Amino acid sequence: MEARLRRMKGQKYLYLMILPAFISTILFSYGPMFGLYMAFINYSPGGGSFIHQFFASKFVGFEWFRYFFTSGDFYIIMRNTIAQSFLSLLIGFPAPIVLALMINEAKSGLFKKVVQTVSYLPHFISWVIAANIIITLLSSQGLINKLLMLLHITEEPVQFFQNGRYFWGIIAVSNMWKDMGFNAIMYLAAIAAINPELYEAARVDGASRMRQMFHVTLPSLRPTIVILAILSVGGILNAGFDQQYLLQNNTILKYSDVIDTYTYRYGLQNGMFSYGAAVGLFKSVIAFILVVSVNTLSKRMNQQSLF
Repeated sequence: MEARLRRMKGQKYLYLMILPAFISTILFSYGPMFGLYMAFINYSPGGGSFIHQFFASKFVGFEWFRYFFTSGDFYIIMRNTIAQSFLSLLIGFPAPIVLALMINEAKSGLFKKVVQTVSYLPHFISWVIAANIIITLLSSQGLINKLLMLLHITEEPVQFFQNGRYFWGIIAVSNMWKDMGFNAIMYLAAIAAINPELYEAARVDGASRMRQMFHVTLPSLRPTIVILAILSVGGILNAGFDQQYLLQNNTILKYSDVIDTYTYRYGLQNGMFSYGAAVGLFKSVIAFILVVSVNTLSKRMNQQSLF
């Protein structure tokens, strides 16, 4: 104990630098957790103070969870959330890996910089602007419909935002377009850390660039891929809010409504704060279980894990 105190005293300036981040985490990450109690009470705002109304509300236990599970919305919300997240994961997870490999194989340094800049620029565009771009492209007079008609794939404009069956694919492709370039940066950083001697040894053995990519680059990227895959699976119920809210309309609500938009509509717009808190807590619990399960499975199979 004394040795630890001496070490802490010798590193007091390092701990002082950590202190603002520590206080910020306590205040903004752990402090609000007392609000989870709202999911187990029947809270309704009144004329008094929030603290008084909060703790004076009737305790109902798991009543709001039971209400959500037995409601007719549960199946639709879960179907949309899982379908959109799964499609986004299926399309969006391998895309940055492929992009990073392609950029790494390019010989021209200028070409690499241009492609990187163009590919990760959409990440810094807000979803408000991105949604307007997508709506314009997919409108009846938009570029996509003009190309489809020019190539005689369709004889009349496709109403992308009037038919719910297109919405899941639109969300998946939109997420991929917006995040692919930015996520590729992590893989490019991992590629840059690969020992060049591995490539030299592969070339000595007669390996082509394609074989080097499959037998040197990809195996070296496996730890990064596994960690990001665990995090992605853990967020399978986090289909998003901004893109769904901005791209959806009442016509396709049965296909576009996910947990986050459902929580916002009932919890904030309809004033059912406890119900919204219960649905949000359910999503967080499932995400935690998925992260722990996938992490444990990965540790047993590949000896690689997040924790």
